Amino acid sequence: MARALELPQRFILPRFELSPAQTITVGFASVILAGGILLSLPIASSTGQGTPFLDALFTATSATCVTGLVVVDTADHYSRFGQLVILALIQLGGLGYMAAATLLALLFGRRIGLQGRLALQEAYGLDRPGGVVRLTRSILLITLVIEGTGAALLALRWIPEFGLGKGIYYGIFHAVSAFNNAGFDLMGGFRSLTGYVNDTAVNLIITSLIIVGGLGYIVLLELPSLRRPGRRPSLHAMIVLVTTFGLIAAGTVLILLLEGRNPNTLGRLSWPGRLLAAYFQSVTPRTAGFNTVDIGKMSEPALFIVVALMFIGASPGGTGGGIKTTTFSSLFAPILAVVRGYQDADLFSRRIPPLVIYKALTIVLISIAFVFTMAVALTLVQPKAGFLPALLEIVSAFGTVGLSTGITPHLPAAGKIIVMLTVFGGRVGLLTLVLALRGRQRRVLVRYPEESVLVG
Repeated sequence: MARALELPQRFILPRFELSPAQTITVGFASVILAGGILLSLPIASSTGQGTPFLDALFTATSATCVTGLVVVDTADHYSRFGQLVILALIQLGGLGYMAAATLLALLFGRRIGLQGRLALQEAYGLDRPGGVVRLTRSILLITLVIEGTGAALLALRWIPEFGLGKGIYYGIFHAVSAFNNAGFDLMGGFRSLTGYVNDTAVNLIITSLIIVGGLGYIVLLELPSLRRPGRRPSLHAMIVLVTTFGLIAAGTVLILLLEGRNPNTLGRLSWPGRLLAAYFQSVTPRTAGFNTVDIGKMSEPALFIVVALMFIGASPGGTGGGIKTTTFSSLFAPILAVVRGYQDADLFSRRIPPLVIYKALTIVLISIAFVFTMAVALTLVQPKAGFLPALLEIVSAFGTVGLSTGITPHLPAAGKIIVMLTVFGGRVGLLTLVLALRGRQRRVLVRYPEESVLVG
């Protein structure tokens, strides 16, 4: 028997494996690039002349990262083919690259290896990789049921207005966009849903889809089991639910107080209309991007409230962005512990591990530094915008929201690149990007002695 050819050791190429963080980062970047190429084709534009690649790449980044910021209007500029590409990118981005890749592999009967399971664990923010494939199947089922229900309800509302075909198409597009917290719309003229500011059905359906999509799949899967007698919700679910609805209520009250007399926004509406508009504008900064009033005409105090809501964002494992509700709430635990003189940080009678608090603090500080750096950079390349509109634009991009005071279509090339980088960082996660750049984690072999430091 002939001996197998043996190569010298120096000719054997090293095996290169991506870490879970690197897999997610490279995956999202690949989808964005492919989407940008498709949207730049002549068939994707309504005029048949094609779209400049930077604008197409901007739209692909915004759609894949479920943001909603646009430099060209989706309905006016893109053809039906282009709109369907955007819809596919939104769905792919909302599910997450790894979830979509896993579902595709399962469809073709392929087995998900350990590396894929670890990447799914990273994408969902789980503690362990066990059961992630089963979880992915459940996520697909939940997505189809919720989006299908939302699409049917919106179609029933819009078929009388637009006709059968267009009403169904609009229902599907906006349901997918709302559940995935994307904020893309087909109303034309950069109007978003301002034409439906007094429409109770459209407002409640869209906001319900936004809230459910922002809760996170982990919480959605846990909710049905809470109906059992004596079943206590997990700490994660408690924090997500209380923080989500607390922020919506607080945002509604504050926007109503600050904008209730503004004749350019809520002041022109009846009292029921003002309450509905305040509620919608409180929900949509939770990374959705739809708006029923002109954001550019809101007062500065109200814009700061919107910025704060966008920065916090949605919840982990969902379709939204931002630092996440659990990150925001986890930082209150040590504050309450210090104020009360307790040694342990706890919420809802449960102690939060110090490592979770360290991670939350890291995410918040990195995010603040990143957002302000990008806002200053955007102000430098677009000085006419002013710092507050630039800050709102950047926080909207970082939180994958899509709200804007109207400066997005007028951004220069450098400004578009700044916003795209911010959108990408916000969707993938700054901590994930840091881990991707760092590579694999090193073992700590030395633990130093503890010594107190004076603070305060």
